[in-house]
Amino acid sequence: MKRTTLSLIAVAGTLAAVTGVAALTAPDGAVPVNTSQAARLPVERTALLCPGPSTSEVAETTYTSYTPEDTPAAKAPAQAKGEERTAAKAELQPAPIAPPPGEQPAKTTKKPKAPATVTKPGTPVNAEAKGPDAPALTGSASGGLAPGWTVQQTTVVPAGGARGLLGVTCTAPDTDFWFPAVSTAKERQDYVHLTNPDDGTATADIELYGPAGPLKLLSTEGIPVPAHTTVPVLLSTLTNDPAQQDLTVHVTTRSGRVGAVVGAADDKAGADWLQASADPSGTAVLPGIPADATSVRLVAYAPGDADADLKIQLVTPTGKIVPASADAVHVKSGMTAAVDLPDLTRGEPGSLLLTPTDPKKATPVVAALRVARGKGEQQEIAFIPAAAAIEGRATVADNRAKGSTLALTAPAGGAEVRITASAGAQGGTKVSKTVTLKAGTTTSLAAPVPDGLKGSYALTVERLSGGPVHASRLLELPQDGIPMFTIQPFTDDHSKVEVPKARQDLTVLDD
Repeated sequence: MKRTTLSLIAVAGTLAAVTGVAALTAPDGAVPVNTSQAARLPVERTALLCPGPSTSEVAETTYTSYTPEDTPAAKAPAQAKGEERTAAKAELQPAPIAPPPGEQPAKTTKKPKAPATVTKPGTPVNAEAKGPDAPALTGSASGGLAPGWTVQQTTVVPAGGARGLLGVTCTAPDTDFWFPAVSTAKERQDYVHLTNPDDGTATADIELYGPAGPLKLLSTEGIPVPAHTTVPVLLSTLTNDPAQQDLTVHVTTRSGRVGAVVGAADDKAGADWLQASADPSGTAVLPGIPADATSVRLVAYAPGDADADLKIQLVTPTGKIVPASADAVHVKSGMTAAVDLPDLTRGEPGSLLLTPTDPKKATPVVAALRVARGKGEQQEIAFIPAAAAIEGRATVADNRAKGSTLALTAPAGGAEVRITASAGAQGGTKVSKTVTLKAGTTTSLAAPVPDGLKGSYALTVERLSGGPVHASRLLELPQDGIPMFTIQPFTDDHSKVEVPKARQDLTVLDD
């Protein structure tokens, strides 16, 4: 695998932009040193990147930008005398498509406009775009709007080869992404969208792994992503190897950082976005399989030097069961494994749980599901990547009065969570409810709706106590008999960071 160690400057920049900055000011001449305790403070800056939504002339895209209101536990400490608070701002800017080397940028019929700016926590802001000219976006939030800031991009394509409901939670920039369940099959058009938020060019590597191991790439020079632009890369153009139904993509950067997400379109089954799997782990939870799923396909990859033997379980509302179609999967090192799970849900919603068959031999894997609803020409697909547990708080925006369903999975111990439905973009009053999750179960419920809702709204899930919680949101907008849907996992917003306490230490001046 091609990995180049970043300079200390680059690493510092990445940490500042992705997790935010919570700064303490020391007196002039003082040298801050760590003490035994560290304060947890709200982040002061967050960066997000959204891919170009569609090339379809009939696409309709909605952007929803939102920052949760602070809970009492998350409020910032009082401002110290003489300390300046960072100005609050949350805005997005267009990121034009960068052409391949030697080609001219494509002409657009109109100048793209960025979505509206969030001005206060607790109220989502919407913007709409139509047709193929809607741009990719780069954005940042600062001050009181940074902790938990999220942007949802939802696109409806009613007809054509990429028809479907495509939803994606805009991602933070990073240097390493895994995407199981991509394909170069004839009926698929899968693009990796790389977006660069920074002032310098980033260089990315894309590696493909099939059932027999790595595919031979046509070039190993890396893909340049110019500053503040996006580059969509069609996977089938990267290799001359035969088409593969099931692949895993690994995106890394040699320099800089990018946001990465895969747009997958099936000529017959619809289209959606595939977000990156959670980091490689010996256990994986893939939350939110709809009760009426007509097909479910698991794709997994083992990036290490050892094979992985995984037990497959479905976590249902009443407990864990072993699917009749497959009780385990063997994933060879460096190879992609796939297994169909027909009749998996049997009319009940659930989440897939992968655990090592031998707990003493836990081999890290990445995984994702390709899920279909409907049949034949009225089929629609979505993807569920392995999702990390919610440590504190997570939000998914752009929920509607009807059609939003939550799946909450407690794979180990029981837990208690608070669900908050924000005010609507055009009006309404937030509501909250507390839900108790039983150990080893998935709780599926219609999303709570704000009182007097006008417009779309955001859902925030906070883990209050108990064991790990994994969650996803299903949004369905059926059209012409097609059960169009999209599923987004909840990702912890990491709205706080640990900042070591500091004191003046003059001993460093001694010879």
